[in-house]
Formats: sequence, structure tokens, C-alpha cells
Amino acid sequence: MKTIGILLFHDVEELDAVGPWEVLSHWARTYPDDGYRVVTFSRDGGEVRCAKGLRIVADHSYDDVPPLDVLLYPGGRGTRPQLHDEHQLAWVRKQRETVPLLTSVCTGSLVYAAAGLLRGRRATTHWQSLDLLAELDPTIDVRRDERFVDDGDVITSAGVSAGIDMALHLLARLVNPERAREVRKHIQYDPEPPV
Repeated sequence: MKTIGILLFHDVEELDAVGPWEVLSHWARTYPDDGYRVVTFSRDGGEVRCAKGLRIVADHSYDDVPPLDVLLYPGGRGTRPQLHDEHQLAWVRKQRETVPLLTSVCTGSLVYAAAGLLRGRRATTHWQSLDLLAELDPTIDVRRDERFVDDGDVITSAGVSAGIDMALHLLARLVNPERAREVRKHIQYDPEPPV
């Protein structure tokens, strides 16, 4: 069984974590023979207060999360202090050593950049943080107009709802595009904004 881990932390943007969770957990539960499970985890485990007040209980802590095949790092206001948190940045660098595929939503990519993991790579983030992404590491090829950027063993996505698109792309990569289309239909994700 392969494991996709969605990181949670205080002031995480709700949809950054829950949007991909909906896509990926629906897939894992509906198609168990594909061999994936989705878990949530946080530094200490337990309850996390999200950016707009939603409370989520993480399945695991850093100490007991199963070995990950994919790490999904969401964004939100909670990423800002992490950019200067050497303990967290060291933890992120350690994940690069063992996790085959790192993904991020929104400003989660800023943490990857601060940890030095996006050096010389193509990446994106929330539109309001594109300049900060470039400042954190001027070697990053910042993709300002893309909803997600697949750079091999790192996939970054733009803000909030773009994480759903990234999760569907990830699913197409891990299984095939037809499976991703099936999940998209099941969750009735077919954006037609009314405004």
C-alpha cells in the first residue's frame, strides 16, 4: 500500500488541504486495487485550526506517519512563519531524501523554496505570492500563468482551487488519465464559474 500524506498545520488554508483530500481520498476509497491510501498528519498530531476557523484532527504526527510516497504541502497564512523556522525547514529537507514525489498547493511552495528544494526548477504559487517565490530563490523559473507545474519529482500549484486541478493531474500521473476523469465525474468537478 502506497501512502499520500497531506500535511496540516495551524492557519493552513482549508481548501488547499481539503480540495486535494476530496479528489485523492475519493479515488483511494473507490478504487482500492490501485493500492493507495491518503492520510493527514501534523507536527504533533491532533487538532489543527485552519485559516478560516475550520478544525481538523490529523491522523498522525511527524513521529508516527507511515512512510510517504507523496507529500502534499498546502498553503495559507500558516506557511509564513515556517519560512524562517529552521526546525520545519530541516524537516522539509529530510522529506526530500525519502519521499519520491513532493507536491504543494498555493504558498506551500514558498516553504519548499525557503528549504532550497526548488533551486533551478519550474514552480508556481498563489498569484499574490509569485514575487515572494522569486525573491526566496532567484533561480526558480516562476510560472506566473499556470495552475500547476509538474517538474518531475516536484509538482507545485497556484492558489486554493488550483490544488484540485493538481490533485487530478497527480492521479492521472499515478494511474492514468481515464481514472482521473472517472474521479472528476464522481465528485462532479466541472468548473463553470457563475461570475
